[in-house]
Amino acid sequence: MMDDKQDPKDTVKEDQAVADELKGVPEELLGDGEQEEESIMDELGRLQEELASTQQNVLYAQAETQNVRRRLEKDIADARAYSVTGFARDILSIADNLARALSSVPAELREDEKLKGFVAGIEATQREVDKAFAAHGISRIASVGLPLDPNQHQAMIEVPSQDHEPGTIVEEMQAGYMIKDRLLRPAMVSVAKKPD
Repeated sequence: MMDDKQDPKDTVKEDQAVADELKGVPEELLGDGEQEEESIMDELGRLQEELASTQQNVLYAQAETQNVRRRLEKDIADARAYSVTGFARDILSIADNLARALSSVPAELREDEKLKGFVAGIEATQREVDKAFAAHGISRIASVGLPLDPNQHQAMIEVPSQDHEPGTIVEEMQAGYMIKDRLLRPAMVSVAKKPD
């Protein structure tokens, strides 16, 4: 392009200087400047699209990596928090038997000098089991007097009752337990129903 202020004689001199400099260059290397510029612009556009696509793929890969890391961290935390679940289920039967042993000793025999030490030993053992449960986030589910919660209680029988609202737990047959916020074992209960 010619500048309005540029003298036409200067342009001719520049063209001649360029022509002199290009002498001896093979014809195949000398191309049409406009076509070359278009070809370069096309290539530049293609490379820019490829770069944008690659950047997008890198962002997706980083996001996926971060999601995988978060899932693994959660799985590790869950494994630590709930690793004692199987062992705790096995120990629950021992806790149940200790509770049955204590409840089977009548009140008058608890005062007997011969049985006092025996009962005290069972009570101490039960306290240690409860202490170990608490240390691992295992807690007993409340049930008697509460409405039936199918997420924590398993109704075994319905008992006609005028003293309780229908759906209220009147007796606990077997204690239920939670481990942190998960159900370890549902409480087996009897539930009040309307009298016939």
